[in-house]
Amino acid sequence: MRDYIRVLLAGLCYYSGLIKLVCYWTRRAGPSLIILNYHRAAGKTLRQHFLYLRRHYRILHLEAALEELFSPCKKAGRDRRTLLAITFDDGYYDNYSHAFSLACELEVPVTIFLVPGYIESGEHFWWLEGQRMAKYSQVREAMIEGNMYHLDYKEERQALMHLIETRLLNASSVAQREEWISTLRQALQVSETITEDERLALPLTWEEVQAMEKSNWMSFGAHTMYHPVLAYLTDPAELRFEVTQCREVLEQRLGRAVRIFAYPLGKWEQIGDTVQDAVRQAGYTWAVTTLPGMNTARTDPYLLRRRNVGVNQHWLNVAAETAGVWGFFSLLLWQVRTLMRQRSR
Repeated sequence: MRDYIRVLLAGLCYYSGLIKLVCYWTRRAGPSLIILNYHRAAGKTLRQHFLYLRRHYRILHLEAALEELFSPCKKAGRDRRTLLAITFDDGYYDNYSHAFSLACELEVPVTIFLVPGYIESGEHFWWLEGQRMAKYSQVREAMIEGNMYHLDYKEERQALMHLIETRLLNASSVAQREEWISTLRQALQVSETITEDERLALPLTWEEVQAMEKSNWMSFGAHTMYHPVLAYLTDPAELRFEVTQCREVLEQRLGRAVRIFAYPLGKWEQIGDTVQDAVRQAGYTWAVTTLPGMNTARTDPYLLRRRNVGVNQHWLNVAAETAGVWGFFSLLLWQVRTLMRQRSR
């Protein structure tokens, strides 16, 4: 019901002309860059997303867009539409099986942030392991950290999933995280069955990455070596390794410089000053977060903003999110509430 209401509101914004008006205000405010952040590509609506975005925005690869934004002498030509870049995090196989052909067909540039360690191992991404282990456990009950979980009961299965996800998220090192995964797999006797949907969620291979790179419609950036939450790492040497080794491996594989980094998870509490310093010292020119908003030439190049969108969202929702309409309403509501509090004093 909530999703239906959101689509309805987005439709009202679009067909009333409000989205068009917000886009006009954005252009009037001066040069800016909107960066969209996807993860998965398998779904029925990505084509509609790309068609809408291609019509209303000037889409470039992220690196080209950033060069234009931060270079005052760079000319945009006669196309005055707001600059936009489409990014995908992590490098799922469905970025190849679904987004790649669509980007080539519609001539829409896409930038994917890769995790080389997962490309080389072919393992399931750690953030999907909680759900996968609980689903494919071959035991009916398991003792985990002194608690017995009866997996025939939905509530206890969900509690176990939450425990696994929390432990993996807060790991203080990649070694600790991988040891925890190995221990759990053994305790739960996890089946290695892979469905077609799970195949789409596996990492890309180097062959797929190189095929996309040759197309000129797909470009790549760095997303750490093994995707830990960088701010939670306790060893400074491991932090430096995750940031620098990722770049080195990608540059060797792609045969070109890699200048853009994406922070895992990407909220401020998962970044911090220490992580930013490591990214600067590794030689990256820019770094993207998942903090909402748009970017101007005054934006910190190591704290670039992205607007999160989902592949299964209705295109009207994507239109509203991209334009920043929801943020506009949030700001308006905050101003109304502030005014009402001032009058009540």
